[in-house]
Amino acid sequence: MKLLITALLFVIPMSITAQDTIIPLWPKNQIPNRIASDEKEVHVKEGILRISKVQEPHLEVYLPAKQNATGQAMLIFPGGGYQILAYDWEGTDIAKFLNGKGIAGIVVKYRLPTSESLKENYNVPLIDAQRALRLVRSKADEFNIATNQIGIIGFSAGGHLASTLGTHFNEKVYEPIDNADKQSARPDFMSLIYPVITFSQSTKHTGSQKALLDGSETEERIKHFSNELQVTKETPATLLVHASDDKGVPVENSLLFYQALKDNGVPATMHIYPEGGHGFSLARQDVHLRGWTERLIEWIDSLK
Repeated sequence: MKLLITALLFVIPMSITAQDTIIPLWPKNQIPNRIASDEKEVHVKEGILRISKVQEPHLEVYLPAKQNATGQAMLIFPGGGYQILAYDWEGTDIAKFLNGKGIAGIVVKYRLPTSESLKENYNVPLIDAQRALRLVRSKADEFNIATNQIGIIGFSAGGHLASTLGTHFNEKVYEPIDNADKQSARPDFMSLIYPVITFSQSTKHTGSQKALLDGSETEERIKHFSNELQVTKETPATLLVHASDDKGVPVENSLLFYQALKDNGVPATMHIYPEGGHGFSLARQDVHLRGWTERLIEWIDSLK
């Protein structure tokens, strides 16, 4: 009996530590642009875990063993048309893949503009994205990562948010709250996978635009969030991955962003696949397309 109790005393703390991967994005009761409501967060698991009406944004941190760590990290922004987060499909599964390559994978559960618990809804995803980058950079020592090797990866509408962060990182969208907010919100590199980019061209993804800007779709704001128009020389080096037959988010979104990067002298790499459709995640069932993940790692290695 004494042996059993002793064993439990060792097992229980270890289990808690192993599962302690969730970090709130904001201090308690200090979430900006939040308003009181009866809305509840919704989790639906039907093959893919879909999260909607996010109330408490957080980071879910996956770290490789210290001996395997490269010192690099990627913040992961799942897609879902700014209406849901495909949380495992384009989030935690990606983090686990990156861990296998020695890269810290950090999933950002960001608030969605379709929530009733927000004001200035269109700014909230960027607010959470900026905070996520700053918070991770402030915890670089704790996560065993280098402050100048923190990248981002976004899928579909999550790619729109990632490209928004990569082009609007200096925009002041919230008041600083703590020391973490003294850090730069600029990503060191950026990977956009079948991303939504434009709201001003005929190849836009109407659903993402409506979800983000519903009720505030002024011409100025449409241009502001058409990220091919916001690229500067300060935009981080970018990898783009898309399929030509994508009927959800046309490949022209990536082409527009690539051209803007090229015009501004920003290092840009693009892989366009003839087939693959939209929302392929790791593409494990496609012998040809699944190679995009190795191209990602090769590209990250080339940046060192």
